[in-house]
Amino acid sequence: MNEPNFRTLDLNLLRVFDEVMAERNLTRAAHNLAMTQPAVSNALKRLRESLGDELVKRAGYGVEATPVALALWPTVRDALAQLRESLSPGSFEPATAGNAFVLAMADATAAKLVPGLVDELEKEAPGVNLRIVPLTTRDPRDLLASGSADLAIGHFPGVIAELNAIHLQEHNPRFLHQRLYDGEYVVVMRRDHPLAGRPLTLDAYCAARHLLVSFSGRPFGFVDEALTALSRQRRIVITVNQFFTAGRVVATTDLLTVLPRHFVEVTGIEPGLTLRELPLSVPPVHVDTLWHRQSAHSSAHQWLRAAVERAAQRSFASGADAPTTMPA
Repeated sequence: MNEPNFRTLDLNLLRVFDEVMAERNLTRAAHNLAMTQPAVSNALKRLRESLGDELVKRAGYGVEATPVALALWPTVRDALAQLRESLSPGSFEPATAGNAFVLAMADATAAKLVPGLVDELEKEAPGVNLRIVPLTTRDPRDLLASGSADLAIGHFPGVIAELNAIHLQEHNPRFLHQRLYDGEYVVVMRRDHPLAGRPLTLDAYCAARHLLVSFSGRPFGFVDEALTALSRQRRIVITVNQFFTAGRVVATTDLLTVLPRHFVEVTGIEPGLTLRELPLSVPPVHVDTLWHRQSAHSSAHQWLRAAVERAAQRSFASGADAPTTMPA
């Protein structure tokens, strides 16, 4: 890569570069920037000449980033975010704001948090819009880095462990997190299931046929990890990617599944189900919020994180599963 001359580099080109990297599509980037597509192409051409790298290549209906672009983008994105916040510090006023936020979470999490978030919007920020998108991964960092989501909420044990290790070595990790609440998972079956009328032993559990909620489709979850440690295994007949679907399926079949206890209570199908404690010990299931460092000091994002925490506190206020919060 050429050594750029920052005296002559047009920093507006970096705004174009950031938008193209976020969208991976010149037409959408041009629309977001209120520019024509030829103007975006010309800006990229000038930046290519300054940096000595192609940056993006045509791929299907969009563009694909080069290794140099992928390495450069986080720095550019962070710098632009810090500049925006410096130019408009404390500018977010909930009562008059018209921001739109994207939150990624599974349906079980949404069922618990969204009613409280609606209350938060109605009381504090009537002009703010929320978009809830499905969480389809246990590692949402790419979603956050690309700007596809402002906040991810879910169970991310591998990511949190990695971030905690990185935090010991770096003062400014790229991603931050906060514990939102601790969840409890239970075995769920239809009310007249053959196992419903007697204690659920480990042998009976392993001998049954199971449905697994898996975002990736991989037929192996945290329960299977715990079974493997005991040299045991279960037969997973089907995987689905939504907790609500799992509840509906086991309500009418002989399959067993494992669901968050609080989720079963809000589905409306609880009367047709029987809940049992897991017949083995599993690690605690923590639900965390995860966000990109570039949002950390944004007053709008700080309000969003606080609103999510208040919604969680409200949703558990009358139950025994009150959330425990702790700083990242």
